[in-house]
Amino acid sequence: MRRTVFNEDHEAFRETIRAFIEAEVVPVYDEWFAAGQAPREFYDKLGELGIFGINVPEEFGGAGLDTHKFEAVLYEETSRAGVQFGGSGVHVLLALPYIKMLSTDEQKKRYLPKFVTGEEMWALAMTEPGTGSDVAGMKTTAKLSEDGTHYVLNGSKTFITGGVHADRVIVCARTSAPTAEDRRHGISLFAVDTKSEGYSIGRKLDKLGLRTSDTAELAFVDVKVPVEDLLGEENKGFYYLGHNLASERWGIAFGAYAQAKAAVRFAQQYVTDRTVFGKPVAHFQNTKFELAACQAEVDAAEAVADRALEALDAGELTPAEAASAKLFCTEVAHRVIDRCLQLHGGYGYMNEYPIARLYADNRVNRIYGGTSEIMKSIIAKSMGL
Repeated sequence: MRRTVFNEDHEAFRETIRAFIEAEVVPVYDEWFAAGQAPREFYDKLGELGIFGINVPEEFGGAGLDTHKFEAVLYEETSRAGVQFGGSGVHVLLALPYIKMLSTDEQKKRYLPKFVTGEEMWALAMTEPGTGSDVAGMKTTAKLSEDGTHYVLNGSKTFITGGVHADRVIVCARTSAPTAEDRRHGISLFAVDTKSEGYSIGRKLDKLGLRTSDTAELAFVDVKVPVEDLLGEENKGFYYLGHNLASERWGIAFGAYAQAKAAVRFAQQYVTDRTVFGKPVAHFQNTKFELAACQAEVDAAEAVADRALEALDAGELTPAEAASAKLFCTEVAHRVIDRCLQLHGGYGYMNEYPIARLYADNRVNRIYGGTSEIMKSIIAKSMGL
């Protein structure tokens, strides 16, 4: 089936990204994997390439586009090569929508030029130890000073992707207590400078997968945040967080589909080259049937991911549709990658093979951005159940 989601501009971008990955990432990726993060200077190269500015208005140094299709190409090309761009995905997919939606003109002038170049890398700090998906249960507080010039931030966050290298972090904190009618009331968002006194990075977390993205614990002890760095209105943070969940979940869905597609490619290459009992593994009927079944699932996931992409770009992707796409694509990726690893035999368990890394990287897709169980709850609610 011919895809219609991409045009010649996207394909030209694909060629550029593929060449960049081969030249700048593949030769050093094992070093990143061993170190547990991409080097900070790599993000400067992404900035030079223009990746961070695609959806940023031209007046701030960006390309001024309003589309997620170039991000989709990035998902496909990084997965195809079996690599990750560190924690940079959070910078664009998670942080940028909040900056564009909530920043004042003055804030945009301060934030966006450095965002585009990679001089300032951004992350999003929402999750806290012990709260998980219960965002309304957060304990981190931000209290306005008596003179009204700054907030005093206290608390901690965990599972913060991009947290080690981040220069600014969008921190969710309580500025008011929850009300009896609405426990989600009272959360606000702040663009916190990581060089602030009292701000500290705890452990760089040792994850099962996504080993080249820096994920950290953060702590705030009497951190002074200027009132000029409040994003949006006080106490409306939970609403803002919900507003951007559809795009985040689309990103996870599309990334999972791209991983599944890459897994089939890796497996097909392996079984074609690997010889058992005097003939290539690809010649066995079981191999053909397994890969054919995987390809059929990938085709279905591609259709779902592309449809969600078109809806997202049109501003029409509903929370339930985003949840459905995430649930379907991540479950497909789970099944396909597992079967493709099986076709590698013992070598599939070795980290030197991309299928092993892909297997570990993929597992979090059914957890972050809302677990599969939460996606089912959202879908069921939309059905009136």
